[in-house]
Amino acid sequence: MKKVLIISSPFYDYQISVGRAFEALGYQVKIETYDEPIHPFKGLLKWRHKFTNDKERLRAQSRAKYDAYIKQVYDHYQPDIVFSYNGTILLDERLDYFRQKSKVLLWMYDSVQRPDRARCEKHIDHADAVFCFEERDVEYYAKQGKTAYFLPLACDTTVYYPIENQNKDIDILFVATLYTSQKRMRLIKSVVNRFPYANILVYGWYKPFVKTPLKCLFREKRSVYKNRNIPPAKVNELFSHTKIALNIHHEQSFYGANQRLFEACGAKAYQICDANPYIESLFQNGEVGLYHNEEELFSLISWALDENNKQERERRAEAAYQIISEKHTFLSRVREMLEKVGEL
Repeated sequence: MKKVLIISSPFYDYQISVGRAFEALGYQVKIETYDEPIHPFKGLLKWRHKFTNDKERLRAQSRAKYDAYIKQVYDHYQPDIVFSYNGTILLDERLDYFRQKSKVLLWMYDSVQRPDRARCEKHIDHADAVFCFEERDVEYYAKQGKTAYFLPLACDTTVYYPIENQNKDIDILFVATLYTSQKRMRLIKSVVNRFPYANILVYGWYKPFVKTPLKCLFREKRSVYKNRNIPPAKVNELFSHTKIALNIHHEQSFYGANQRLFEACGAKAYQICDANPYIESLFQNGEVGLYHNEEELFSLISWALDENNKQERERRAEAAYQIISEKHTFLSRVREMLEKVGEL
């Protein structure tokens, strides 16, 4: 049996989703989860990093310690494939060491053009294949004469799946971090103000205590803004109660899709999402409500909340579910990766 070693940050447990896909394809799987910028990013070391003026030195020490650790893991396990999301903690020379006996696959969930991903940008020279969530990163590499592949996220159908529920008591549900995105903050506030009588729930960090203690303590509309993260199983359950799963991409997304696009559809919730060329190519017949500006967003919400449109809303959600469950699962993504490196 072939073996894969997954070395990943705790990216919403998607390393586990990738592992399940490899297992379904007959691989033995070992998962090593690391933290960035310091491993482990907890306890005294976490607070040292937070308050020191010498962060990069601490990171370098951490990467050196992790490098020695992961070499031992690799040597003992001897995998056929090494897979990593981003691999920010991995040294280029260690990737080269892996490639002596294994195929190395990297899946970039953040743009390589972000300043905090500068270390990852050069990983493409030390991997067998690099896959990017954003088409713009593929174009960026192409201009350098390098080949990367566009591969957006997917749905883990063991986590996000339909739950039959006729009680749609949530009008609008939004689940994502807000405080890092002015776009999300602006649009969510506009929706809350435009639909004051709707039952709207917003989960995710809005005004986190560790960032802005006073704003957190005196934050407004607590019945709407829950100001906390919730686990995937709870998100999936809430989707079954929801008339509209609202999706707003982060500013760094231009051509691609975030995880929520696939997950909401996988749960068979009717989704309203901001449009881009990739998403429009997926849903060409109104399966997902796509908006380009605030007025289009408000119009789609008004339509979906009208009970006269309930049957059509559910038909569209079913159609979107079929698209995602047939072609956009983690199993299909891992298959595509393996095909690119000649392992299928």
